[in-house]
Amino acid sequence: MKAKIDHDAKTYTIDLSKPLDISIGLRGDSKNPGAWYLSAPQINPVRDGDFVGKVSEGASVNFNNIRFNPHAHGTHTECVGHISREFHSINQILKKFFFTAKLISVEPEKRGEDSIITEEQLRSKIAKNEAEALVVRTLPNYIEKRSRKYSNTNWPYLEEAAARYIRECVVQHLLIDLPSVDKERDGGKLLAHKAFWNYPKNTRTDATITEFIYVSNNITDGEYLLNLQIASFENDASPAKPVLYKIQH
Repeated sequence: MKAKIDHDAKTYTIDLSKPLDISIGLRGDSKNPGAWYLSAPQINPVRDGDFVGKVSEGASVNFNNIRFNPHAHGTHTECVGHISREFHSINQILKKFFFTAKLISVEPEKRGEDSIITEEQLRSKIAKNEAEALVVRTLPNYIEKRSRKYSNTNWPYLEEAAARYIRECVVQHLLIDLPSVDKERDGGKLLAHKAFWNYPKNTRTDATITEFIYVSNNITDGEYLLNLQIASFENDASPAKPVLYKIQH
């Protein structure tokens, strides 16, 4: 099913029957990915006296409690409230859900013990005003990312200048297949987060960062429409379901 979407005075044709889901689903077991030194999420039936919220154990419905952390357990979208003293809710900030997007693949450069995505690498892949959203797939790209345990791995990250360049390209929504745009242990500096949001002097409160995505190798680099959906959490971050649609030319 093809659809024409009018967006920012332009019309885009997409095939709604061919969504490209780049989120990682949440599951309550050890196969779930993880970061920030937390154990796996828990999805368990409610137990109250003799009642067990599970049809296979006699209940009329399945009735589960879910315990997880949006930052540590899967695809999530966050706002500047993640790093600010003031409270900002992603549910109040993200009010539009379709954006022009560019997907790029980058192999981080080795610098000592670190792997870094540099400004120079990005300059060859995206230009100013080219897209509202930038989707970054790191190489090599293994399906194991969907279940990887990232704690204590010193994952790749964006250098401050690279995040600043993305901001200067007027990218409002940054998506990446890592637990964080910043170094795992950086002493709380959060240089990439701050550079992208231009925090704290002229903060871009309408910009978002989505982390912990997974982009299949079957999805080619290029231009897309992004549908960025979140759960209605009044929190700095929410679980997210970003979906790409190839633009039909």
